[in-house]
Amino acid sequence: MSTAPPASPPAADPDPTPRLRIGEAAAQAGMSTRTLRYYQELGLLTPSGTTAGGARRYSDADVARLHRIRHLRDLVGFNLTEIGVVLGAEDRLAEIRREWWAEPSRDRARELLHEALAINARLQEAVRAKMAGLEDFLGGLEDRAENVRRRLAEENVLA
Repeated sequence: MSTAPPASPPAADPDPTPRLRIGEAAAQAGMSTRTLRYYQELGLLTPSGTTAGGARRYSDADVARLHRIRHLRDLVGFNLTEIGVVLGAEDRLAEIRREWWAEPSRDRARELLHEALAINARLQEAVRAKMAGLEDFLGGLEDRAENVRRRLAEENVLA
């Protein structure tokens, strides 16, 4: 195939074996069990398995997803709806990579690349929107700081 791949071959994924109880997975992710249940309710996380009695079981891959959710929430500043969009896009990109490495036809490879580019563009736009909001906030803080400096300078003249 003459088209360049969207990424290198898939690296070894975290262990997909569902072996962790909800409390163990929550502890590894630094979250409460209630948060894991809420994320499942929102569709952000699906436990990799359940016991015959219905108890959730989580894999290392599930814990890695929880860390990704935390990163998107705490460091990037996305809300849970935005995180759902990002995770959905990342899941689709992973599917595209798997299909790519299965060596699709030339036409299908082109379709996959166009789809990956479109997803990437949507993610970039989401990040730009978040950055614009942060820059507006920062600008407001800078304006307020300048107003305080001006008042201090006025006070020094009056003193």
